[in-house]
Amino acid sequence: MSRALGLNETVRAYLAKSAREHPALARCRRDTAKLPNAEMQIAPEQGALMGLLAKITGAKRYLEIGSFTGYSALAVALALPETGRVVCLDISEKYLARARIYWRAAGVVGRIETRVGAAVRTLDAMIAAREKPFDMAFIDADKENYGRYYERVLALMDKGGLILIDNALWSGRVADAKVDDRDTRAIRTLNKKIRGDARVDMALATVGDGLMIARKR
Repeated sequence: MSRALGLNETVRAYLAKSAREHPALARCRRDTAKLPNAEMQIAPEQGALMGLLAKITGAKRYLEIGSFTGYSALAVALALPETGRVVCLDISEKYLARARIYWRAAGVVGRIETRVGAAVRTLDAMIAAREKPFDMAFIDADKENYGRYYERVLALMDKGGLILIDNALWSGRVADAKVDDRDTRAIRTLNKKIRGDARVDMALATVGDGLMIARKR
């Protein structure tokens, strides 16, 4: 989601303009902004950071859980080498069909594989099939299953791979003890788990709506 904690609209607009957006990314962002659930799309500065992290780490295989209209997948796909590959898991073929419009416009649609269905089942099948490990992953789907996604994605990551988790601050609700709904509890629980997880190095960044960054040791 594109919420930015504690920032007014002027600063948010400045941040958005700071990102170097491919024309297809800009089009995706503008088109998605017209949808009733546009808040599900990440901010352009978050996409820029994800692309930069992919380049810094030399990532070649990227896994995404929750692709929506394709902005995050495109931001990373553009940063991967030509031999790079992206695997996107989503529950909605409708949104993936829209995403392919922008991926095709950017010339990367052939590098992106989509798998439609419940992500937990898809991830379990990938683990059982012993698929080639991934170098980078992004989790941005239903919050209640964040913990289950994390464990499965960690199993699919190569050593040194990055796991990025969106909405880790949940508009500040995770820090408010009075908020105790199911989604907030799920995110709060996962944040605490990752902080104490000896299998990863981690940092919680105030990018967008909070971005948890975990590196598999």
